[in-house]
Amino acid sequence: MANEAAPKRKRGRPRLSRPTEPQTVQALERGLLVLEALARLGGATLSALSEQVGLPASTTHRLLATLHGHGMVGFDDSVQEWSVGVGAFRIGSAYLVRTNLVDGSRRTLRDLMAKTGETANLAILENAHIVYVSQVETQNPIRAFFRPGTRSQMHVSGIGKALMAAMARPDVEKILRATGLPGFTEKSLTTPEALFADLERSAARGWALDDEEHYAGMRCVAAPIYNAFGEAFAGLSVSGPLARFGDGDLAPIGEAVVEAAQTVTRLVGGRVPAAG
Repeated sequence: MANEAAPKRKRGRPRLSRPTEPQTVQALERGLLVLEALARLGGATLSALSEQVGLPASTTHRLLATLHGHGMVGFDDSVQEWSVGVGAFRIGSAYLVRTNLVDGSRRTLRDLMAKTGETANLAILENAHIVYVSQVETQNPIRAFFRPGTRSQMHVSGIGKALMAAMARPDVEKILRATGLPGFTEKSLTTPEALFADLERSAARGWALDDEEHYAGMRCVAAPIYNAFGEAFAGLSVSGPLARFGDGDLAPIGEAVVEAAQTVTRLVGGRVPAAG
């Protein structure tokens, strides 16, 4: 009896059994599996870890070597054990700091709004921009509003300028190379000379001013929040219309904002760097 010809395989990629399920990267999934196992175990030898994650020792070792190159895992040669590295700690800490920042600052934002009568804002530094993460609105009919997640260029933001005033000049210049200095109103600072002069004044008094630089008729007073290393990573501000932010109002508002920012700095375990 003649053998039947084998059916020809169709060319092209095989169809997914569940086309709506997003595709994943297997190597990344395995690397995360290894990290999760190390977090549970605290530390493990290669053989114990490979058994725990259900992967061959050779595959597990390649994953560990890659993770080790990025500081995500560490290796103790004396006991031949792998453990979670400082790189993973930094990544996890970023989430923890943000969560603690939003939760820990809420009461301070409410107090700041009550004290000044104006909308209080909280924003973080992210990829050369600021991102608003929390706000307590005033009940005044004319007020500023920033939806959580709203991004803003730093040079036209009170919080952005407060953060830049706390940075070294090369770090600010790096941000400006990435974003430029576009104008939003007639009062926007669109040259490095004008911006750095403003940042010097901000650093000297401890608070920054957005003087109708993003929105005509609106002012914003801001101060930086520091992490445990004394680095500015977020900021608080109050914002409102020019009619309620006269020149004579700026100094007392600035003092209130600085005090609130220092309170939040302490609440998140940060430290305000020594003056000078």
